[in-house]
Amino acid sequence: MTRYYLGVDGGGTNCRVRLADENLKTLAEVRNGRSNLQIDAGEPAFKAISDGTRDVFKEAGLDFSETANTYACFGMAGGRMDSARDAFAARDWPFAGVKVYDDIDIAHAGALGGEEGGVIIVGTGSAAMSIVDGKRHQAGGWGFHIGDQMSGAILGRELVRYAVEAEDGLVEASPLTKAVVARLGGSNQSVMSWAFATEMDLKIISRDGSEGCDDALIGRAPAEFGKLMPLFIEYLEKDDPVARRMLDIQLGYIDTYARWFKAHGAKVMAIVGGFGERLFPILQKHHGDFVALPKYEPLHGAVILAKQNFSA
Repeated sequence: MTRYYLGVDGGGTNCRVRLADENLKTLAEVRNGRSNLQIDAGEPAFKAISDGTRDVFKEAGLDFSETANTYACFGMAGGRMDSARDAFAARDWPFAGVKVYDDIDIAHAGALGGEEGGVIIVGTGSAAMSIVDGKRHQAGGWGFHIGDQMSGAILGRELVRYAVEAEDGLVEASPLTKAVVARLGGSNQSVMSWAFATEMDLKIISRDGSEGCDDALIGRAPAEFGKLMPLFIEYLEKDDPVARRMLDIQLGYIDTYARWFKAHGAKVMAIVGGFGERLFPILQKHHGDFVALPKYEPLHGAVILAKQNFSA
């Protein structure tokens, strides 16, 4: 009987589904809607994967009934909580077997080809995970407000803070700080309005239907701060002094994770994520062969884990 493996890279923006044969050769791949487990109790994710499964089997020219011979692995945004993963795996899936992981697990499997070692995700958000001697270690990934130290979003926020201080005359300005303020409206007042998303005219509605909430605050999303990273890289390449200062902050965060990996015996730290891969030449100068670029993308990591979990 032919066996198939289905991998899902379930992101907050879109969901990618790949179907592979027994040798992990890709038969078809499709893209569908958002799939964060923390959004609407996972309903959009369930729909995205269900629709994506039908689409990918159709694209591969296979009857949908072959899902009964298919083993699936989902790597999901919002999958940090055990309870969310377990509840999602328990849904009514058509597959022979299902395993649900946090999205960093499939990034790890893809980056290291299913082997042991460590991986950091350095993109809009950030997180770290390793497997050493069969034991899984995880740190970070707790979100913009309390975590994501290595991320483009956090560095972008630090850059905006510094640029505002420079405009106030508290610290030394540079072409980069001037460019940041110009990008966000041209003055500290406009930067403040941008940060609070004032022009978007958003409102918080409490559970009782009243407007406003003392315990919550509207502000720019992490991705909006992350969008400043190309500007940061541009001025870093021009040897801007503030860009160098921001780089030192970023390297300090990554160094913390490198020490953490080495403390539990990881021999390699793969760098995943657009921002991290952009910094890779600099990281290689600091860490040598301890750092590596990913072998495969996270979606292929999901397929690898599907086979590892359900191999015959």
